[in-house]
Amino acid sequence: MKLYFFRHGQAEDAQMPDFDDFTRELTDKGAERVRAAGEALIRLGVKPACLYSSPRLRARQTAEVLGKVLGVEVIVREEVGFGFHVPIVESLIAGLDPRAEVMFVGHEPDLSATVSALIGGGEIVMKKGGLARVDISDERPLQGALVWMIAPRLFDCMAGH
Repeated sequence: MKLYFFRHGQAEDAQMPDFDDFTRELTDKGAERVRAAGEALIRLGVKPACLYSSPRLRARQTAEVLGKVLGVEVIVREEVGFGFHVPIVESLIAGLDPRAEVMFVGHEPDLSATVSALIGGGEIVMKKGGLARVDISDERPLQGALVWMIAPRLFDCMAGH
């Protein structure tokens, strides 16, 4: 199974007056970069069967852009928000075809910690609008190998921006 972990795109400043973390939106630049990432993922042959998103607005908007570009429905799940970790991945992929591709759109530091735990340790840093791919090799316990990470600037280059 191929698992993709996508950190939400660039969002409004968290230090704004009347700050509400749940409703922070993607910036125009953030949405544009996510669209470029989706186009690059098409060229890489990424075809997720499931696209799970955190319910926080910036993650949902990121997932909706990716879902539209990749042609996959977005499934919003509270578990993919803050507190996301390996047991949640296990529950969401249970029963799927072992050849399936699944994408999660969420937040830091949970995405990096989850990827790190899946690959047996090591420091992982997910940039806003970046993606990591982990190929699962064992289901009990769930573990795999980091196949690649793509930073947002690389997505820009791959999309010709």
